[in-house]
Amino acid sequence: MPSDPLRPRPVDDALDSTRRFGESIEANYAGAVSFLRRPYARSAQGADVAVWGVPLDTSVSNRPGTRFGPRAIREASTINVGDPAYPFGFDIFEDLAVADTGDCSLDYGRVEEMPAAIEHQAAERYATGAHLVTLGGDHYLTYPVLKALVARLGRPVALVQFDAHQDTWDDDGRRIDHGTMITRAVRDGLILPERSIQIGIRTHAPQDYGLAILDGLAAQELGALATASRILGHVEDTPVYVSFDIDCLDPAFAPGTGTPVCGGVSSAFAISCLRRLGALDLKGFDIVEVSPPYDHAGVTALAGATLAQVYLGLLAERKRAGLSVAP
Repeated sequence: MPSDPLRPRPVDDALDSTRRFGESIEANYAGAVSFLRRPYARSAQGADVAVWGVPLDTSVSNRPGTRFGPRAIREASTINVGDPAYPFGFDIFEDLAVADTGDCSLDYGRVEEMPAAIEHQAAERYATGAHLVTLGGDHYLTYPVLKALVARLGRPVALVQFDAHQDTWDDDGRRIDHGTMITRAVRDGLILPERSIQIGIRTHAPQDYGLAILDGLAAQELGALATASRILGHVEDTPVYVSFDIDCLDPAFAPGTGTPVCGGVSSAFAISCLRRLGALDLKGFDIVEVSPPYDHAGVTALAGATLAQVYLGLLAERKRAGLSVAP
């Protein structure tokens, strides 16, 4: 039956809580902006995956602005909606129910309470049985999210960290610092150093705490395929959390970040490498350090949105294969 031009298709797919599955075909430039046009929901109940934002930039060591990262990533994600997700070639939401559960509620006047707030609100989402994908926000947020995940699993996880920085500087156990949260995670027994690996590192820190390091030059020389193979061989079948600091990319591909470092990988490299990690026992993902005030033409936010979409594609493949995506 031909469509009635006087009664156009309704917009604002993000506000339709009954639409659990299937790509949106809403115009990129119109409608309420959720991540990849997934329905907004106050609870992750019934969803395979809960996407949420943590608008945090109180622990940065250089340029602030990552509090605007989740909003920018959501807006950039609309350009990826409407076609079969690249490089998967199918509708990743055909079988995978994803809800955008909004942002973490943080009181800007009580910085000391932010870690507990992030952990508590992540735990609420995990309690529904949903897999968690976090849009940041500065990299400190990984620490309280990991605390919530490990409490849910009852065991530590491996960490695959794409980053220009090791984030293993000294910490007295009280700092709120995006450069020390890996130190805290190791000391607290949240991650297994012997199964964890950092990719793209282009700075030096005084400690590595036993994490394997594939630095920026080594990753470039190996290439995306061999880098992915190295990750798979190192992590093996250990449950794994993937954290992607956007400054792993070269500033040419991600200028909108607080601590850019030259010599990073391209967005194509990152997509290709992440795409090959579907055999891992994936338990969670974050994309952090997107700082819109320093972005140009939205390219950093778009890179972040695309990498999060690729991760959702990996989960969709697991669901299509009859495997659980629950943490």
